[in-house]
Amino acid sequence: MSNDNVAHALAGAGGGALSTVVTYPLITLSTRAQTESKRSKSEQSTQDTKTSVSPLEAAKQIIQREGIAGLYSGLDSALFGISVTNFVYYYFYEATRTFYEKSKRASGQSLNLSTAESMIAGAVAGSATVALTNPIWVVNTRMTVKDSARKDPVTGAILSPPTTLGTIRDIIEKDGAKAFFSGILPALVLVINPILQYTIFEQLKNMIERKRKLQPLDAFFLGAFGKIIATSLTYPYITLKARMQLRKKDANAKSVGIFEGFRNILANEGVAGLYGGIFTKVTQSAITSAFLFLFKEQLYALALVVLGVLRNLRKRN
Repeated sequence: MSNDNVAHALAGAGGGALSTVVTYPLITLSTRAQTESKRSKSEQSTQDTKTSVSPLEAAKQIIQREGIAGLYSGLDSALFGISVTNFVYYYFYEATRTFYEKSKRASGQSLNLSTAESMIAGAVAGSATVALTNPIWVVNTRMTVKDSARKDPVTGAILSPPTTLGTIRDIIEKDGAKAFFSGILPALVLVINPILQYTIFEQLKNMIERKRKLQPLDAFFLGAFGKIIATSLTYPYITLKARMQLRKKDANAKSVGIFEGFRNILANEGVAGLYGGIFTKVTQSAITSAFLFLFKEQLYALALVVLGVLRNLRKRN
């Protein structure tokens, strides 16, 4: 494997982990907003009623029920997931970029990727990432959107949040191994999200680098801008993907496809149901992406040095 490609992959993994730690409470709130559906009118007189609440109110409710730790539910699986996801994504993205650059160098063209080449690189990287990491995100979604009051059926005591391994066992026992790939079709459709994000980032980066060297603050704002556009355009699919990854409470319920999933949401909740929590999600995505690109730019040089040292040590041995 090329040292440069691996360095990009390691920097992306590290940047993703750091940015996730910084913004995880927003991730929790946006995920719960996407998966929280309104009950039918016939149920609204019961104590189990669920209504839409603001992100601030949702945060207060989570803290009251679960403490500050509730805002970080599923963080361990998220860190593992984002590190693996970013490593796979950046490795395949940079490998595709290297392929194009070699072809361009041989023909004497500019090494900067065109818009079409950026989109193809993003499609290759995104598809590989979805196929390899979907099970991780199924586990994380289940841990993040758990029942608000998990009680022991005998004693009534509040139970501790489920662990990652406990969640995996629960999925296998109740839903089977195929549940790890639930939501994979909308996830593949959502490959367009990073395609848009990285294409916007690369083209704006090329514009800046024609005049001067890219600065860390440039990467921060370009990452945020690209993510805002990409997430706003693909948000209905993000909502559907999160819904499909949740375990159905009705054991007799049948799985639904993408189009049927959209029809169900529109029929029960209207168009607004596709955009529940969009402000929180766009804010979280933009901030997370901004920190990701900022950290990645800083970690890339460090990763190259570490890989160089390891390669020299291996040669000596």
